[in-house]
Amino acid sequence: MTLPLLTIKIGNSNITFGVFENSTLVARWRIHTEADKTADEYAILLEDLFSQSLVADHHWRGIVIVSVVPPLTTTFQELCRHHFETDPLIAGPGVKTGMPIRYDNPLALGTDRLVEAVAAKAKFGAPVIVIDFGTATTFNAVNRVGEFVGGAIAPGLDLAADALHRATAQLPRVDLAMPPRVISTNTTHAMQSGILFGYIGMIEGMIARMRDELREPNARVVATGGLASMLAPYTRVIQSVEPELILDGLRIIYEMN
Repeated sequence: MTLPLLTIKIGNSNITFGVFENSTLVARWRIHTEADKTADEYAILLEDLFSQSLVADHHWRGIVIVSVVPPLTTTFQELCRHHFETDPLIAGPGVKTGMPIRYDNPLALGTDRLVEAVAAKAKFGAPVIVIDFGTATTFNAVNRVGEFVGGAIAPGLDLAADALHRATAQLPRVDLAMPPRVISTNTTHAMQSGILFGYIGMIEGMIARMRDELREPNARVVATGGLASMLAPYTRVIQSVEPELILDGLRIIYEMN
């Protein structure tokens, strides 16, 4: 029997764990990122998550991590070594991805963006554009020959909603929910319309421009991240929603290495 693979994505807002048996994701958890937690504290939390699922043992085929929070990279390396007796693979410079990078400084590219591009190319082929609705909203483009050619970074939806509330005296903090119409008749719906329909307009404009620059009018658009499922029905440019794209990318990269 093949041992399972543990994948870990450490983001600014959340940490996501996924367990793969061969190529099938059999368990997944998401917790809030807390940069001041110790390896032992995260280990206790993971033990609790494992005990509530079908993941009965901690014997892993391997562990692979992608992180955008450098202090927690070290924390999770310690966790894996001391609690799981496994030296994790850290997705980053020197790790095989099978994807050439056409970025001015490849070391400055967020590895999470590359991992998602690798997964999207593996699943849908190239060219492909990935939108990740995370703490930041990122657009990542892969050209026809399978090269990562760059993208764009915008504030995330939560950041936009929070900034609108904090920078004004009378506007409340609103939930990110689609309002009934664009032209709204109360303040809450008006803010939701401006934030969410405004972002949809930005997405459609960015995708049109990226397709033009790629000279690929039919480049597939894949969305991931927490709000992708909510926004996708309101625009025709998002063709696929893949909530666990980055976990699948980590699995693919682990197998390459």
